Amino acid sequence: MALATGLAGKAALITGAASGIGRAIALALASEGAAVAVADRQPAEIVVGEIRARGGRAHGITADVSDEHQVVRMVAEAAERLGVIDLYVNCAAGTWHEPVTGVTRQGIERTMATNLMASVFAMREVARHLIVAGRGGAILAVGSTATASAQPRETAYRASKAALKAHIEVAAVELAPFGIRVNLLTPGATDTPFVAGASATQRSRALREVPLRREAQPEELAPAALFLLSDRLAGYVTGSELVVDGGLRLRPIFGGSDEELRKLNLQGEAAS
Repeated sequence: MALATGLAGKAALITGAASGIGRAIALALASEGAAVAVADRQPAEIVVGEIRARGGRAHGITADVSDEHQVVRMVAEAAERLGVIDLYVNCAAGTWHEPVTGVTRQGIERTMATNLMASVFAMREVARHLIVAGRGGAILAVGSTATASAQPRETAYRASKAALKAHIEVAAVELAPFGIRVNLLTPGATDTPFVAGASATQRSRALREVPLRREAQPEELAPAALFLLSDRLAGYVTGSELVVDGGLRLRPIFGGSDEELRKLNLQGEAAS
């Protein structure tokens, strides 16, 4: 049964949509009756096929969002194929981690181009389209809990995501008079190709910091995205950050076990 999102009939452009969180959001939007332009550096035929097989409307667009010219073409192509753009989701991102003593201009520029400038330029193009159309709209960028915790080798990545949040907030202020809402969805540890390079030991160690003690599945981020994109559900929400991280941002400092935590909160029950 579809949620009462009011997203049916909307047209959405999603970057990084061939896999992971972007794919999950694309499928969720399509299930709500939205037409979707699935953009990715990799071919997106599989996702497009999934949506069409379920009776949805989808188009694939191949674009490297680190290239401004390709971003401009991507937005224009999405508008042409969909007829209009109502929603934009910036999900594309990349990591090229380097230690502080090994930081390179190439690494920083590549990270910033993919994680920050791609969103800035795409939002510029989408906002121009939305303003001319005069129909309002919603823009959503996917952030990272890297902004809440400093990790080794993440100088460029953390800076790019912190800057992305700042840009989202400025855009929310500037675009509000046009009825365009701009928000940030920040996932924690999520089982996507983005973390596929980490070893099982690294991932297991990282999950000790997550109160829910597991990674999210991409599909668990999609409802939050639908909420923020829906004027019906989040019509008064703009410039906000919705964190879906299993409690990771809390990063509790506790030397005990989960069983000891349970006992802390079972003592009262036992005493009664």
